[in-house]
Amino acid sequence: SSAHHRNPLGSSFDEKMLVEYDIQLRLLLDRARGAKHRFSWPAGSGIEVPVLLARGAQPGKTLVTTAAVHGDEYEGTRAIFEVFESLDLATMSGDWIAVPSANPPAFWNGTRLSPLDRGNLARTFPGRSDGLPTEQIAWNLGRDVIALADLYLDLHSGGVGWSMPSMAGYDASDPRSLAAALAFGAEVIWGHPEVPPGRTVSFAKSRGIPFVYTEAQGGGRIHVADLEMMKRGIVNLLRHLGILPGTPETSALRLHLFGEGNIHNGINAPGRGFFISDVKLLDPVRPGDRLGRLLDLHGKVMAEFRAATSGFVGLVREFPKVEKDDPLFLIAECLEVAK
Repeated sequence: SSAHHRNPLGSSFDEKMLVEYDIQLRLLLDRARGAKHRFSWPAGSGIEVPVLLARGAQPGKTLVTTAAVHGDEYEGTRAIFEVFESLDLATMSGDWIAVPSANPPAFWNGTRLSPLDRGNLARTFPGRSDGLPTEQIAWNLGRDVIALADLYLDLHSGGVGWSMPSMAGYDASDPRSLAAALAFGAEVIWGHPEVPPGRTVSFAKSRGIPFVYTEAQGGGRIHVADLEMMKRGIVNLLRHLGILPGTPETSALRLHLFGEGNIHNGINAPGRGFFISDVKLLDPVRPGDRLGRLLDLHGKVMAEFRAATSGFVGLVREFPKVEKDDPLFLIAECLEVAK
């Protein structure tokens, strides 16, 4: 049937998809409107993910937000906690579903990858219901939570190993995604002409859901400016969707970057060594500029890294011990620089 059903969250579903979404509908319909709910949601292999649900006093659209998809990225977790506590549900029309730790095994291990299967949750979607633990988390998180969104926000940072600009990324093929990235209010945005498979955001895109994701400085620390960017950005997107009243409070755009955001398709380490960077995040570079060096433990230079194209430094390895194929640099094109 071509008939569509609109659930209380504002998302459309084909009739043939109703059985699949039955669990999702119960997730919210069994919980009171005009209230805040905290619960755990089964994600396979005995793993449960924490879910925070803020149901506005009136129905409306739904923002879904996830954090700590990589277990060493903590900024988004705290931002979710603080925004959730601050919400006045009487002023809300719609719902905010937030998962403060999407990957509990990796979170409690303090690592990017899961200690259970070395899986990278950000490369595993849509996952498998009968797969490895990380595949099961992806399957259940995508089907039961992300698929409910009118807009999806995934909060990332550089984690322990890398540093990335404090920014909002978006799908350059979807005007709704660009509009949301601008509404988020970061000073730097990064548009991607293609969205590689396996991501949380590629899952959202496969369901026709616009998305925004963030990056931030990382380093295993929560920088005050990054926390404030994420908190303000969440509230801005709630306003952008009409879930909260008012208009987004944005900052002036400083840089509009463009290009592939896959960190593994930049400059990678040719082997194990001690890494030294000669550039900083968002430095402008031209072809031939030296970016950094890889040393052995006698201090001898084993490899030197130079820019192949013009652009801005969009990723830098911060953790000095590197293994073969570890990403070191990513250079982004630039569409616009503030005057």
